[in-house]
Amino acid sequence: MEKLIINIPSGKIDLVKQILKELGVSSQPYEKSKLRADKNKLKGVSIWTEKDLESFDEAKKSFGGLTPQEW
Repeated sequence: MEKLIINIPSGKIDLVKQILKELGVSSQPYEKSKLRADKNKLKGVSIWTEKDLESFDEAKKSFGGLTPQEW
């Protein structure tokens, strides 16, 4: 089963739901509380600058110079 999200003009919602129901498609309303929660999760995503990423590149270079120790 696949999930499809579509935007329907408000005047056509009942018609589209009726057609989909006749085709055997089930629909679930999207909860507004879930929408708010999703928006809040997206707001919490951090943005990394080039300067932030430089430290990763430096660390990667320093590990490249290491050689395994012989016993």
